[in-house]
Amino acid sequence: MSQDQTEAIAFLSDPANHAGDEVRHVQTHGAHVFLAGPDAYKIKRAVRYDYLDFSTLPLRHDMLARELELNRPTAPEIYRDLVPLVRAADGGLALGGDGKVVEWVLRMARFPTEDELSAVAERGDLDDALAEALGTEVQAYHARAPRRDADGAALMAAIVTELEDAFAGMTEDLGPGPVSRFHATARPLLGQLSPLLRDRAGDGHLRRAHGDLYLNNIVRIGGRPVLFDALEFDETLGTCDVLYDLAFLVMDLRHRHLDRAACLTLDAWLFAAGGAEDAGLAALPFFMGIRAAIRAMVEVQTGRAAGGAAEHAARAREFLDDALVVFAPLPPRLLAIGGLSGTGKTTLARDLAPLLAPTPGAVHLRSDLERKRLAGAAPLEHLPPGAYTPAATRAVYDRLLGRAETLLGAGRSVLLDATWLAPSERADAEALAQRAGVPFSALWLEADTGTLQDRVAGRRQDASDATQEVVARQALHARVPEHWLRIDASRSPGDTLLDSRTALGL
Repeated sequence: MSQDQTEAIAFLSDPANHAGDEVRHVQTHGAHVFLAGPDAYKIKRAVRYDYLDFSTLPLRHDMLARELELNRPTAPEIYRDLVPLVRAADGGLALGGDGKVVEWVLRMARFPTEDELSAVAERGDLDDALAEALGTEVQAYHARAPRRDADGAALMAAIVTELEDAFAGMTEDLGPGPVSRFHATARPLLGQLSPLLRDRAGDGHLRRAHGDLYLNNIVRIGGRPVLFDALEFDETLGTCDVLYDLAFLVMDLRHRHLDRAACLTLDAWLFAAGGAEDAGLAALPFFMGIRAAIRAMVEVQTGRAAGGAAEHAARAREFLDDALVVFAPLPPRLLAIGGLSGTGKTTLARDLAPLLAPTPGAVHLRSDLERKRLAGAAPLEHLPPGAYTPAATRAVYDRLLGRAETLLGAGRSVLLDATWLAPSERADAEALAQRAGVPFSALWLEADTGTLQDRVAGRRQDASDATQEVVARQALHARVPEHWLRIDASRSPGDTLLDSRTALGL
């Protein structure tokens, strides 16, 4: 039986109990949060769903304690302690002290709402640097996360079953057609992917992850993204493939029409993983679809619990539509962008990647970054001349093409960003596309040598080590590829992008 929390909510909502500070009461499907001055107080909502049970005081205590345990190591700036809300001697309530415990409260430091990444994204401030930092931070989180031994396919099967059962009672909210299509699509996809999911679990990709990783649960503190509010109520749900964990974030970015940020976040996560996650991307469409379906379910449940059912149902239908779209990804392609240093290859690649199917876009592989990884150097660390020998360069291109082959095999489009000065390198890229059975396109960016030298001289905080002297040597020996699409890169990046999109038919 769920318990009445009216008195506790009234106490925590009263400014008199927060030194007169105005209180903002935020409700979710599973919690009440009270924001007052520099502090935040959270209680679990006294509810029971098929997948969680907060209906008794001991259960709510245990779940708040687990939330503190999970989140304080990664977000110590936010999480403080767990305190009782007690019945005081005068019959009223008091936070802390002796007396019968009425409710358990997680006490946290309040952060500015505008620093939540959901708010940052809403105002258009989720820039490239933050998106890349986000991918890197999430991969570091996953690398630290404890490994778990379980059947990865069985874990996902349980989630699909839970969704099927929940949607059976939500056809009026979601529409019978979309619910029927979900039922007809999700389980067959799971069957196809089950061998991969089991293999990934055996290879260490199954971890006690965040579990609820989307923009609402990430905040910018001191300029860096900080993950908080990890899923605490079910260890089975919190145990998942790290790509499934990331898929929630990628899905959320895509749902907000931030495909560029989604591409950059995914690329940074993949790069930080050193290529170990590339083959697993075959499961990304399924994982994104399941995450979107879960958001649809939660929206309906939140509307029923907190009011505003019609508004929440409309959002739920949008999420379910997203799920059905990503369940059927378009086929991949291979695109190479070449040209001398300073032609703007990386800038163009970042602009083009989100435009290439399947969603959220192509994986962008950059020779400068792969060279640094092979050398064991940080992306912005300057490499000595020995890192640019013909043998070293051959290793870089082998690395690029090897990763590209794996990613194409996983159904992802790939954008290869390198100079491609040698005819043999260009032939290898085309041969890869033929082996993979995917369309191949190639752009050759051009500008006069003086312009390129000025550009490389003005670079700051860039992974490229190219200098004016390097550009001069390249210009002496470079030959324009006969079958590549030539693009004038002497003008603005916007002009280069427009010409490239026209040439590629995008």
